[in-house]
Amino acid sequence: MAFGVFQNRGSVTCVDILRTPDDRFTDLPGFHWEPNYVDLDGLRMAYVDAGPPDGEVVLCLHGEPTWSYLYRKMIPVFVEAGMRVVAPDWFGFGRSDKPVHDADFTWDFHYSSMLGFVDALGLQRVTLVVQDWGGLLGLTLPVTHPDLVQRLLIMNTGLGVGTKPTDGFLAWRDYVAHNPEFHVGELMRRSEPGLTDEEVAAYQAPFPDPRYMAGARRFPALVPTTEDADGVAVSRQAAMWWATEFAGQSFMAVGTLDPVLGPKVMQRMRQIIKGCPEPMLLEAGHFVQEHGEPVARAALAEWGMA
Repeated sequence: MAFGVFQNRGSVTCVDILRTPDDRFTDLPGFHWEPNYVDLDGLRMAYVDAGPPDGEVVLCLHGEPTWSYLYRKMIPVFVEAGMRVVAPDWFGFGRSDKPVHDADFTWDFHYSSMLGFVDALGLQRVTLVVQDWGGLLGLTLPVTHPDLVQRLLIMNTGLGVGTKPTDGFLAWRDYVAHNPEFHVGELMRRSEPGLTDEEVAAYQAPFPDPRYMAGARRFPALVPTTEDADGVAVSRQAAMWWATEFAGQSFMAVGTLDPVLGPKVMQRMRQIIKGCPEPMLLEAGHFVQEHGEPVARAALAEWGMA
């Protein structure tokens, strides 16, 4: 166990951290990219950086309870198009540092780390690709970085504006609360039955035992579902920006079998995003990136980049 110091929007927080052993990430199917690391106030965040360094940046943000492995089917498509793909692992996930205590994970902790990551890499004029918590966090980026996003690829996610969540989400939040040591890999297989045993193991790789799972345990409880919740104010500002200020291109892909953030939620998001075209509908669950190659190709075609 190590010790880190994180500056959380002006306050300094000291946290105990774990780092998943590197040998957990060897020979992952379909995922050959070596990790890069950036130090954010004493904590190490891992990220994939693939494609030409001078290519247009595609910023891929994962959600609960996954990591950048989720984008393994989309990264090659974007790289083939001459783009640079940057895909971080949130703290608590993937190869990034994992604070040990559940209470260390807050909305502000994740929000501050996202802003720190974007600034540390000096990212500009990105194609933003989001799903699940990748969207809850990533869709707020224009509030502080209004010139950052030139294109958006959005999949099964939403904005935490404090409205009543779906019954599917409430069931998921209750499940995690009562099963804090849930097996991430097997959860992924329940959503995406076509996963191989090796892919299931890759999703489980970041979590050798429950001590590493504080981030995965906490994400469901952090979704802003009441008006006074952390994250609501910036999420509402973001919704207004997407509805009135966004002038770029967008593409939406929807996993129609998702009971948490399925078609009804995504239709509401489409109404928010200015100029968003008709969505691509897939017979898929929550983790649309598992069908990522055709989604990425369709998005590039929509944007005239195929």
